[in-house]
Amino acid sequence: MLSYIVRRILYMIVMVVLVSFVSFLIIELPPGDFLTQKLQELQARGDRSAELRIEEYRARYKLDEPIMERYWNWISNFIRGDFGESFEFERPVREIIGQRALLSVILALSSITIVWLLAIPIGVYSATHQYSLGDQIITTLSFLGLGMPGFLLALLVLFFAMMVLGQEVGGLFSREFRDAPWSFARVIDLLKHLWVPALISSITGTAGLVRIMRGNLLDTMGQPFVEAARARGLKNRTVTWKHGVRVAINPLIVILTTEALPGIIAGDALVGMVLNLPTIGPLFVRALQVQDMFLAGTILVFIVLMTMIGALIGDLALAALDPRIRLD
Repeated sequence: MLSYIVRRILYMIVMVVLVSFVSFLIIELPPGDFLTQKLQELQARGDRSAELRIEEYRARYKLDEPIMERYWNWISNFIRGDFGESFEFERPVREIIGQRALLSVILALSSITIVWLLAIPIGVYSATHQYSLGDQIITTLSFLGLGMPGFLLALLVLFFAMMVLGQEVGGLFSREFRDAPWSFARVIDLLKHLWVPALISSITGTAGLVRIMRGNLLDTMGQPFVEAARARGLKNRTVTWKHGVRVAINPLIVILTTEALPGIIAGDALVGMVLNLPTIGPLFVRALQVQDMFLAGTILVFIVLMTMIGALIGDLALAALDPRIRLD
């Protein structure tokens, strides 16, 4: 087991280096750069010293150096915890991400909690009541949830809240608490706004997990060990939850570990943009749009790193929970 973990960690290091290099190159591919857009904005405002200021920016961010040298400077500093400086915000990337990390974690954990509290019992009910009216309703709603993009649902919620209820549901705070320091009143205001984006982000995930749980449980309940448990006189509820669900839940554990950790960093970026959420997802999209390479590259590396860590945790969790799995 220890050798397996060491090998996976070595693979992770190699993958992070490759992804960071490729992402750095891709961000550089479009013609021009952030400072080209900055120069056009300054000239449009009539700033006659725009070109001189841009040259100062190029010297400040070392953009005149070859791309390989810039990448090496960034990745070597990245290892030491210095992620560079954002072009657009003119602040350290570490500071910008840190300001949004807590809210991203809270939103991601809220969505995951809603998904698991709903998906598992609904999926079990649907499987144990196959082809009943309840199963048909759940199946229909699941397909609707899978087919409904999160950002479209967010737009519908915004429209309904504004036009029908006359309320503003965008963001995670009211206007008076957006820039206020943390306090008990600010936490209460966060909880009042948190349920809307959490519920929207969890709908698609819940629908998908319900379908997976239903299919896996139906397959598991037909296995010989389940029939043997019934033959021993165990109650149907015990057979379902103790024997069937325990095995059928394995794919959900993989999904949880491989999607939950990256979701904490990126989340649903489009939903975040529609609802104007102060999380990392919209920040990542904005950084890609303006070619803010250090900010975009740092977030992308963290997404890949969290994905690989989640995959490792998922494999170890499955090995611990399911005796049939042997990593060797």
